[in-house]
Amino acid sequence: MKVLEGEVVSIVGSNSAGKTTTINTISGILLPTSGEIFFDQVRIDRIPRYRIVELGIVQVPEGRRLFPQMTVLENLEIGSYPKKTRDKKYGTLQRIFSLSPILSERKLQFAESLSGGEQQMLAIGRGLMAQPRLLMLDEPSLGLAPLMVQKVFEIVKDIRVQGTTIVLVEQNVVHSLRIADRGYVLENGRITMEGEGKSLIEDKNLKKAYLGR
Repeated sequence: MKVLEGEVVSIVGSNSAGKTTTINTISGILLPTSGEIFFDQVRIDRIPRYRIVELGIVQVPEGRRLFPQMTVLENLEIGSYPKKTRDKKYGTLQRIFSLSPILSERKLQFAESLSGGEQQMLAIGRGLMAQPRLLMLDEPSLGLAPLMVQKVFEIVKDIRVQGTTIVLVEQNVVHSLRIADRGYVLENGRITMEGEGKSLIEDKNLKKAYLGR
């Protein structure tokens, strides 16, 4: 599996296919039992997690995992953990508020008071505060209303336009492949299909397996 700079790469598959395991291993949360992971020619599968973040790899976890009784602003500021990001914190905040103005309007509210979609935007914003070169999103549309799903995917496209490489883990096959440059289909921990996002959507085997067509 490879991700090129500037791409959106989608990893799709059913439950327990290995999607979250893949990005948890890239993030250092899990250790691989075999193989190697490189980021910009640096091997990262045996270095501490905080070093992986410092290199520019950030994961937005499934389920958002915000600090519910902290404000929107406090949750965002926690994302500026790497030293190199702190001097640029104000500029990064403005970038996030331009992507999602509702976060600016509600910056002094507790995170738990936000809707599910707003919480997802906050989780993405917190990830962006670390100024990632590679942003990995784990099921960002999970549990959201259709209109909010569309909004989240629009934000993902905007983040890519601004220069951040994205790995998108999703069960929403159509939405994720539609915005992806390339995609990988996982089944039981193995890659069974790969290719350009739009061509995968039209693949008859994928349609049958995931879209019921």
